[in-house]
Amino acid sequence: MWRALLARYDAAVTNEENRRHWAAADNLSAKSANSPEVRRILRSRARYEVANNSYAKGIVLTLANYCIGTGPRLQMLLDNQEANSRIEREFAWWAKAIGLAEKLRTMRIARAQDGEAFAILTSNPRLPTPVKLDIKLIEADQVTTPDLNPLASNAVDGIVFDDYGNPVEYHILKEHPGDFVWTGGMEYDRVPAERVIHWFRMDRPGQVRGVPDITPALPLFAQLRRYTLAVIAAAETAATFAGILYTDAPPGGEAEPAEPFDPIELEPRALLTMPGGWKMSQLEAQQPSTTYAEFKREILNEIARCLEIPYNIAACNSSNYNYASGRLDHQTFFRSIRVEQTHLAEKVLDRILSAWLDEALMIEGYLPEDLGVYYEWPHIWFFDGLEHVDPQKEAAAQALRLANHTTTLAYEYARQGRDWEEALKQRAKELALMRELGIAPGEALALPEEMNQEETEETPSES
Repeated sequence: MWRALLARYDAAVTNEENRRHWAAADNLSAKSANSPEVRRILRSRARYEVANNSYAKGIVLTLANYCIGTGPRLQMLLDNQEANSRIEREFAWWAKAIGLAEKLRTMRIARAQDGEAFAILTSNPRLPTPVKLDIKLIEADQVTTPDLNPLASNAVDGIVFDDYGNPVEYHILKEHPGDFVWTGGMEYDRVPAERVIHWFRMDRPGQVRGVPDITPALPLFAQLRRYTLAVIAAAETAATFAGILYTDAPPGGEAEPAEPFDPIELEPRALLTMPGGWKMSQLEAQQPSTTYAEFKREILNEIARCLEIPYNIAACNSSNYNYASGRLDHQTFFRSIRVEQTHLAEKVLDRILSAWLDEALMIEGYLPEDLGVYYEWPHIWFFDGLEHVDPQKEAAAQALRLANHTTTLAYEYARQGRDWEEALKQRAKELALMRELGIAPGEALALPEEMNQEETEETPSES
């Protein structure tokens, strides 16, 4: 005999204790939850915190500096080495001319505080390079459709899609709605999707517009600021000469009359006389001075968690860290950075490279010919290497990996953000010059014994 199994989850039970906690929970889709008004409010609040909260500003800048660094570098992997070098050289020159690294850092900052970054592939005839392609950044506020039909199933605010879910065109206001000189006009350009780069993090299926990366931390930033101001106010009250006038006389006693809440001017460094039967007592302003540091640490740790940043990087303070815990936290953070860099390469850099090659191949004699279809050209992107907290141990481990053939020079140099072929060519030039000058390559010197000792967990990390 079959019997129905009745089961339940405690988290699905609604009672008087949790009713208010889950009151804001909804079943909205990703598109409805991230409505234009919701995104506008989140953007304005996130920008306010980043502009006025030093921790928020520092965290956002740290994300941009770690993710982008000094800028990505292109390495072509064609069989033609001369073609590889020429394409890499010309692209690097163009990237420097347009300030690609700075624009990418701005895009990462915009994604953190606005939720998404937009760039338009345009032309700039004043560029000093043969390729006149340029990148124009725009804020998310301008990507909107003022006359959007709410019943349209193939469009959201600012973007139109085809039947397969691919963006077809973007609607970009001619004027920023936040400009002081904004005329209130709702005219917009219909820009083909091929010319627009849209970078955001998709957290839900069907999500097509982004929300700020720091959204979960916005209430925490506000609490941190309020708590700091409350502690300061308590300290100022305690440092201010303030008092209360009271009497020990019983009701109906002989104390002289005094007006309630009547302030008394106090002369500095002077003795005062009180009305008969009255005494003066200074206020004792209490403040949670012993828990202030602990509160800030816990709040910052919670803020940094949604951004996958360890506390010591978010707070720029490693005083309470030891070597082991510092290195473990850095490994988690560096893995997150590598994921972001891969996402950046796929969504932004490859699009930029394709647009650059489109124009470069149209210039006669600019790039080598007969290399096949350019979108099949293999390539990789290099970013700044992440420094190890113990260079000596990392060098020993690297030598061991190379010796037992579990790694390659290409991989080891890539971890440092360098091109192994260029590095070996440079080293060959140096060795040739040393031989020419009669300088023998020096052998590795033995390190002092104290440098070979293992650090214990009780030893604070200096990283």
